[in-house]
Amino acid sequence: MRIWMSCLALICLLACGCKTKSTDDLIGNLKSGTSGERIAAVRLLPQHGEDAEKVVPALIESLKDKKADVRWSAAIGLGYFGAQAKDAVPALQLAVRDPDARVREGARVALSRIDPNQFPLGSNRDPYKKKK
Repeated sequence: MRIWMSCLALICLLACGCKTKSTDDLIGNLKSGTSGERIAAVRLLPQHGEDAEKVVPALIESLKDKKADVRWSAAIGLGYFGAQAKDAVPALQLAVRDPDARVREGARVALSRIDPNQFPLGSNRDPYKKKK
């Protein structure tokens, strides 16, 4: 049974083409890839936490992408770095005013993870949300 499970796991890995890209390759996809490649890259980059000095600036730049999915994923990704992403605070403060609600929410969450004392999550209300 154990050998069968190991073989099945190996087959699944080979079938999905699990080929890891380097941090530099993913950053390259952010700059020149199609929108699908940019979305995939921005979602994979937070897994490269050991390269925070490269990843954080790339994610900050991605907050300016024309695709809302890329901007949203960049904001979420920056939150994973916590205090290591303190340089992202000004860009995230701008993203809180993004036209897309998901980007605004992602930016608020990221700010609260980067500096919870300055940006407690409950105080960062959506300025575009209509009052009832």
